[in-house]
Amino acid sequence: MLLVQPTPPTGPPGAFTLPPPSSFPPFPFLPPSSNSYSTSTAPNADLSGPLLNAILGHPPPRAPTPPTTEQPHRHASKTSAKRKFTSSDASDAPHRWGAPLPQAPPPSVPPPYRPGLTPHPSPLRPHCLARDRLKQWRPFGVRSALDSLGQAIPLPPADLARIQEVLNLTFADNTRETYGAGLLVFHVFCDLKSIHEDQRSPTPPVLLSAFIATLSGSLSSTTITNYVYGIRAWHLIHGMAWAPNDAELTALLRAANTLRPPSSKRKAHLPFTPNHILALRSQLDLSSPLHASIYACLTTTFHSTARLGEFTVKTLKPDLFDACSHVTPAHVSYTRDRNGLATTPFHPPRTKASPSGEDVSWARQDGLTDPEAAWLDHLCINGRPSTGPLFAYRFGEGHRPLTKSKFLSVLSTASKQLGVEPLKGHGIRIGSTLEYLLRGVPFDVVKVKGRWASDAFVLYLRKHAQILVPYIQASPALHDEFTHITMPPVR
Repeated sequence: MLLVQPTPPTGPPGAFTLPPPSSFPPFPFLPPSSNSYSTSTAPNADLSGPLLNAILGHPPPRAPTPPTTEQPHRHASKTSAKRKFTSSDASDAPHRWGAPLPQAPPPSVPPPYRPGLTPHPSPLRPHCLARDRLKQWRPFGVRSALDSLGQAIPLPPADLARIQEVLNLTFADNTRETYGAGLLVFHVFCDLKSIHEDQRSPTPPVLLSAFIATLSGSLSSTTITNYVYGIRAWHLIHGMAWAPNDAELTALLRAANTLRPPSSKRKAHLPFTPNHILALRSQLDLSSPLHASIYACLTTTFHSTARLGEFTVKTLKPDLFDACSHVTPAHVSYTRDRNGLATTPFHPPRTKASPSGEDVSWARQDGLTDPEAAWLDHLCINGRPSTGPLFAYRFGEGHRPLTKSKFLSVLSTASKQLGVEPLKGHGIRIGSTLEYLLRGVPFDVVKVKGRWASDAFVLYLRKHAQILVPYIQASPALHDEFTHITMPPVR
């Protein structure tokens, strides 16, 4: 039996279908003279010209022609606007092909395999970090460059390699790491069962079913589902056919959920609340650069219903900081709507759900949990480097980025001083969601603010009864609203 640690969920346990397919002005915290201004995103490369026009089906711009006295045919304007894409259009703009892809982090030495999870040595599976296995672990076959008739398509190896590189970027780093763990378990399973390399990919349905059945009862269904998604992602990146028995796969995963061991059930994340934040504040020294940064990050993350990882960095290594992935002062702006209501938007340039980034925002609040006051204190104490992490704090003669581990460590110490259990980072987003719901903000509005794209949002209706209190009173209007939100649409 394979004993492995559960991994966090990254994909839904339903059908295995593919999901549908900047720069910002400096932050002027004081309101501008006008009521609002907009931000814009600068593309990475110039995409104008005949190539893009041809792809989008628009005619390229044409030089003006001198007027003529001859009256054109009534259909001439439509005919003249049509223009075929020719090879000369491609030769006019060769620089528009093959735009540079994001650079991968510098390679680092992978840790040794865990006992019982060491695959047999193979040139197809070099020892690498978990996040790199999807790309570096190669299947027995290679991506086919044949058409439906079996004839070779004249694509050079560089084009086929670029397909793999772009597909690999479909998944966020933490998702690739989780999927890489599943790929390791799958190949260790195949080694134990003496499955030949050419029988592992494309994975036959019976082999996939045997893999799931073997893990059932030892791991949670969420972990097993993530492992299956990892095998599927490996097929996708390397151009292998993915053809499981969907009915059998769904039934096996449902059975795995029934058989999940009690030890696989993780303790629910308790939510942060305004009162808890105030208690933590009493244990912080807000004149300290580190504590001022942490409290500003806490209130910003809470009131913008953001993920903690969107405002902190993973490591202190300066070569791993990327302004195209992490929030900097250039990603902060100030807006007012037509009623004069002010908000402060932040634009994480890359998030777990959106490689192109998403907007989160807060507005000024009453009391000591006001994110605006905490943000101003942070700027006053730590300054604001024009480039670098948003919540960097003064350290020595320079600045140090605020890492997620340092953030949680300081709050954990403060919690122990209060005699309460330290809360997890995800509890900030959960607590923010609950706070806005308890204020009476409609469910669908909170879902948009928190960028909840899955049914996980509905779990808060089941686990926190206080949200339902206004909706179970003798008030037909509230009953109607609750029913409208929670009941499935009529098909």
